[in-house]
Amino acid sequence: MSSLPARAEAALAGAVDRRGRRPSLLRDRQVRAGLAVVGLFVAAAVFAPWIAPDSPTKQVGALYGHPTASHLLGLDNGGYDVLSNLLYGARTSLLVGFVASLVAVLVGGAVGLVAGHVGGLTDVILMRITDYFLVIPDIPLMIVAAAVFGQSLRNIIVTIGLIYWTTAARVIRAQAASLRERVYVKRARSLGASEPRILWTHVLPQVAPLLIANGVLMVANAIFAETYISFLGLGDPSTISWGRMIQSSLEGGAIFYHAWWAILPPGLAVTGIVLACTVAGQGMEDALNPRLRVAHLGVRRFRLRPLGAAAGPSAAPAR
Repeated sequence: MSSLPARAEAALAGAVDRRGRRPSLLRDRQVRAGLAVVGLFVAAAVFAPWIAPDSPTKQVGALYGHPTASHLLGLDNGGYDVLSNLLYGARTSLLVGFVASLVAVLVGGAVGLVAGHVGGLTDVILMRITDYFLVIPDIPLMIVAAAVFGQSLRNIIVTIGLIYWTTAARVIRAQAASLRERVYVKRARSLGASEPRILWTHVLPQVAPLLIANGVLMVANAIFAETYISFLGLGDPSTISWGRMIQSSLEGGAIFYHAWWAILPPGLAVTGIVLACTVAGQGMEDALNPRLRVAHLGVRRFRLRPLGAAAGPSAAPAR
């Protein structure tokens, strides 16, 4: 019977195709589907001034006007076009999502690289700080940050980024600690290479795929965090976002007026972008880290692998 190390080597060898090239992420249907949906939301946000039927600050009808041919998603509690607000709100929500995830990945990646590569007391101190940030409740910290620093968009981005960097730090720290013991890292150190050069040349290229996948997953968390921050009334009051649309509609009595069109579209938009980023991020992890595929049970894809493909002809029971 073939051994587990043999199957692991075969899976790792699958990271390079028959022509010696690494597989493209776009060959994975899961990644393509997720990125396609994200691309649609980004395109809608970028071209919002040209495709929005009305200005988001222009009152075009009565309170909670029903959907019509001129207003496909109806009007909200202020008589503003819901579709126009949805398109302009995508700009704020996506901006917070992408920039906050970039902040989280940069901070968490730096902490994880230093902790995992240096080790010792530095590793202990940085990981204890990470643990402290992990146990701090998100919502109370955001409430305090909004009360102390103000409800500006910049403060929201910094707050979300400084809350969610811990996930990237722990993942990158584990990978960097493993790379520290690799032969080529020890050889570079013995040849006189400085630690910053080793980190930049040998360690960072190896952890970059994990940073990319973690960053895509972090976009979903950041957008969801911005939504419930705005829903609680802690967002920037001068900007339009999906969370603020939901909060304004509920405060304006959308449920009392049975105006589902004022609540459902932004809720579906948040759900769609979060699911798309999650699907794309998990697909990237599967494609960039072949070790995730070394198992009979595909954890990410929730399906059983065929036993015949894993065991091969040599797995037939001996008589």
